Amino acid sequence: MTQDIDPRLLRAFTAVAEELHFTRAAARLFVAQQALSRDIRRLERELGAELFLRTTRAVRPTAEAERLLPYARRVLAAHDELRAACSAEARPLLVDIGAPVGTGHRVLERARARAVGQEFVARHLSGLTGAAAELLAGRIDVSFGRVAGLDPALLAGLAQQPVRFERMAVLLPEDHRLARLEEVPLAALEGETLYAGAGNPATAEWTDLAVRLFAGRGVELAAPFPEISGKEEFSRVVRGRGWSVLASTDFLAIPGMVLRPLTAPVPLSPVSLVWRKGLRHPGLEALKEAARGLGEAGNWLEIPVESWIPDADLSLMSSY
Repeated sequence: MTQDIDPRLLRAFTAVAEELHFTRAAARLFVAQQALSRDIRRLERELGAELFLRTTRAVRPTAEAERLLPYARRVLAAHDELRAACSAEARPLLVDIGAPVGTGHRVLERARARAVGQEFVARHLSGLTGAAAELLAGRIDVSFGRVAGLDPALLAGLAQQPVRFERMAVLLPEDHRLARLEEVPLAALEGETLYAGAGNPATAEWTDLAVRLFAGRGVELAAPFPEISGKEEFSRVVRGRGWSVLASTDFLAIPGMVLRPLTAPVPLSPVSLVWRKGLRHPGLEALKEAARGLGEAGNWLEIPVESWIPDADLSLMSSY
């Protein structure tokens, strides 16, 4: 077996292991699928082991691949750290904030104000599930979201800092029967159908939270729908279909709709600052400090009396 393995081969391996699809993995790495397949075959030869079981319809990792994946991630994290350390100056930090409102946006703006001279470049991916693969691949550096909704295999390569328990809300058409209320009791949603991102794999952690919240309360999840990108398209689709939307109290203003906090109990959406394990960057430290400062000032990690949050989320947020 070869003593030194080319990091390119390890990147190919982790991409296929996370995507379970050669075409998607190749697109993620910006390489031709044939080149990716060659790299996987070369790595298998060097390791003396088969890494993937391929059929015409699926790609499955072997037991050896599952055993090696966490080691490959650690090697790549160390390689990225070394590359960053050798740079003449700190490169821009790529930060996914989901949308130009909300917790991630507020943390980023505070960090920009405090870390003068450090460049932060914002990205607007639609969910932490979609961002996680980008984090592990090194195409973004930091994201925000609900870590309890991630696949454990992805979470194993990531680090997190709890930031906030966001209060959840419902976005209603302004002529909806509940729109006149200042707060909407969860029981009042019985019989309603709410959109919560079903059908968008990038926001699976949010859909999962909605399913848990709706269970036993007579609230239905809107049928799966393709990913909706951008405020204007979101507004067009949601208003056109007459949907009510599960949201948080920091949300985009949508014409013709009103945002109402949910209560009795108060449902909470946990938000963490998430980054690739091994990442070292002054911008990351600035974001951590900004999140701590805002959290202390706004009591972001306090849990209200008579609130709702899944046990798994509470455990992960408390383990930091």
